[in-house]
Amino acid sequence: MNPGSSKSEAARREIADLAEGIREGRRAAIGRGLSLIESTLAERRPQAEALLSMLAPHAGSSHRIGVTGIPGVGKSTLIEGLGLELIAKGHRVAVLAIDPSSTVSGGSILGDKTRMSDLGRSEQAFIRPSPSQGLLGGISQWTRDSILVCEAAGFDRILIETVGVGQSESSVAEVVDTVLLVMIAGAGDELQGIKRGLLEVAHVIAFNKADGKGRDAALAARQELEAVLRFTVGAESAWSTPVLTCSALQRETLSPLLSALDEHREVTRSSGEFAEKRHAQTWAHTWALVNARVLDRVHRDPKLKRWCEELEAKVRTGSITASVAARSILKEIGIDP
Repeated sequence: MNPGSSKSEAARREIADLAEGIREGRRAAIGRGLSLIESTLAERRPQAEALLSMLAPHAGSSHRIGVTGIPGVGKSTLIEGLGLELIAKGHRVAVLAIDPSSTVSGGSILGDKTRMSDLGRSEQAFIRPSPSQGLLGGISQWTRDSILVCEAAGFDRILIETVGVGQSESSVAEVVDTVLLVMIAGAGDELQGIKRGLLEVAHVIAFNKADGKGRDAALAARQELEAVLRFTVGAESAWSTPVLTCSALQRETLSPLLSALDEHREVTRSSGEFAEKRHAQTWAHTWALVNARVLDRVHRDPKLKRWCEELEAKVRTGSITASVAARSILKEIGIDP
């Protein structure tokens, strides 16, 4: 027997066993699968793609909810409250929490799991913190594939917590069905509505921390934002964005918020927008992978990398323009510019 063939067959069996473990909802297998997908090692990419191909037929049935908002609005606490409420209603909840990566070391604190300790103890929940790897948009390059793994494992509610760094957070809309924008009164969030940004992709907006002394301020901010939305954000064909108030610390205030999230899903499913959006997201992801692989080739090929460094020096000194440099790189990797 060919030793190489035997080794290849063993690798296929290993991936098949991993896929089976994920479909059975085994937490260790889910963690291993997500680690494989997040690996930056080129030699592991074929294994990750094989795993995703095995899991794809078992995915797609969840409600994918993106939770975004600036730091300090209480996203993690709110997600924990929503997760516990969803579990009480019989759902299985996966949380994909994207943490900001250091631009110096590339490292990430990954502290969201510790901030959701009650939810993390539930057998019906799975929390996975992932580094953003410096990408704009509030999500990581693995978010979409991580969603697929969690769906194949039987989680029917997937909550994606974005980094929380501002207007670029709108990229979360490209991987979820419903975007929940969390705000707090007095933080200047309301005025950002005039600039549109996130409000254009938000399907449900909630002013958090609407308790105690903050309740009246939250109600006032809600009314102000509702007025802003009427003039600045056009409604979708089948949905008008509601503005709610809630408190992550008062579980009884979360029911209206969950109802709004569910209603958005049902309304868009009935209109056909839900399925159309999923199809468009998948095709957009295809092109995102193409772009990522092209850049990956440029950065990983030693000869090409050295050549690009020489090109960079010329751009820095002004001996060639950026457009000329870009055209040269495309030609070097076999793309006719």
